Amino acid sequence: MAVPTFVDRVTLHISAGRGGNGVASVHREKFKPLGGPDGGNGGPGGSVILRVDPDVTTLIDYHHSPQRTAEHGGHGAGAHKNGGHGSDLVLPVPDGTVVTDARGVVLADMVGAGTEMVIARGGRGGLGNAALASSKRKAPGFALLGEPGDQIEVRLELKVVADIGLVGFPSAGKSSLIAAMSRARPKIADYPVTTQVPNLGVVTAGDTVFTVADVPGLIEGAAEGRGLGHDFLRHIERCAALVHVVDTATMEPGRNPVEDLDIIENELARYGGLGDRPRLVALNKIDVPDGRDIASFVVEELRGRGLRVFTVSAASGEGMRELTFAMAEIVAAARAARPAVEAQRIVLRPPSVDGSDDFTVKRTGEGWRVRGEKPERWVRQTDFSNDEAVGFLSDRLNRLGVEKRLVELGAEEGDTVLIGDPDNSVVFDFQPGIEAGAEMLGRRGEDQRFEESRPAARRRRAIDEAMDERTETETRADVARRLDAREEAPRGGHAGPMSYEIGSSDDPDWTENDPGVPDS
Repeated sequence: MAVPTFVDRVTLHISAGRGGNGVASVHREKFKPLGGPDGGNGGPGGSVILRVDPDVTTLIDYHHSPQRTAEHGGHGAGAHKNGGHGSDLVLPVPDGTVVTDARGVVLADMVGAGTEMVIARGGRGGLGNAALASSKRKAPGFALLGEPGDQIEVRLELKVVADIGLVGFPSAGKSSLIAAMSRARPKIADYPVTTQVPNLGVVTAGDTVFTVADVPGLIEGAAEGRGLGHDFLRHIERCAALVHVVDTATMEPGRNPVEDLDIIENELARYGGLGDRPRLVALNKIDVPDGRDIASFVVEELRGRGLRVFTVSAASGEGMRELTFAMAEIVAAARAARPAVEAQRIVLRPPSVDGSDDFTVKRTGEGWRVRGEKPERWVRQTDFSNDEAVGFLSDRLNRLGVEKRLVELGAEEGDTVLIGDPDNSVVFDFQPGIEAGAEMLGRRGEDQRFEESRPAARRRRAIDEAMDERTETETRADVARRLDAREEAPRGGHAGPMSYEIGSSDDPDWTENDPGVPDS
């Protein structure tokens, strides 16, 4: 099996790194069993970046390894230790690479050395319980999970960035011209379709340096897929000018230079997008006697069409200087009219699933479907094995207004609610107005053990205040008992020795079954 050396179309399966998980941790040390939350955050995952590298001329590396994944973010740890950032994965691509998605939509045209595109963004790291703590939620017993990175399938298509494109029938001498004008050494032989891949050469003409590329295998019917030309015509889309290389010494019967040029022009017109390029005509192989004679017969006819025609020989070098400087003239004029290309950074930002920054609720055959960037991101971050984390998610959705919207649309308790993409949804049973764990936590995720208003704290403050009024013989325990007795008295408790008349209304032992009527 032949191993390709030039690849200009590949399909890449790209995965950005997943964000690390946050951690739920409580600081502990001697005499401090509840030192407060100290769980660190997870690190973000690495992104996948396409970058134009002038030293890369083919996509062959991605032909052999189409699966690429960036590094995942590190998980958080206790003692406020955050997870490490996942390293970005930089994929070098040739200048002139067009990036499209699986549907064929063009995402970016990578032109200019250093141009970058963030094709897949790494996932966010999850927050640890230290970052989730607040004045109302002082000791969260949960943390958020890291988000998965973007996953995308893209197609890379190389369109060679050349200044001059050579077109013509096989064996017209295109590769020989490139070899004669530059230091490029393409494969050359005396049989048709010698060239299997586009050749590039760097040409110097005076102060102008430019590149020349040829289109191999261009024959009649190339626009419909015949030959190799239909695969490589795109490589001359960026050229400032086209040069028709016409074979004046062909041995094939029934061919002549004018008809060859008309056939190639017809294929270019059917391909489209090349009609505005200046044309030059190089009548090649005039070193052959018959070739020089044929060139002399057609040169005036071609010039009558308004074309600049040059009679050249790649073998002897005759006419090459004039042709090279004519190319340089066109290139210099095109560069002067073209705005400077600066390296840029392109970030792929898919539109919101619902077209807004909020959310949408729609009734489907499966139930009520909620779509939106925030709800879907919060679901991905939730650890559903932790009840407190699920309660925190419910509170977030409620504050966003999801529950209110569902009620307005007619959702009833027990209805199915689906959040996320139809292929990977999280399913809930709708329970409006229910506060999970309200008896213990108040708001979900709160820990009342850290509230200053708890009864034990109030009792200590009351004893501290009463200590200023104690007698010399009273201890702190005596003050505490006195306060307890004072609190029991209004509730019918016994604050001390009691005196009452037996049988009166103050007698605690009297009942309605006893004889006599108590004094009122």
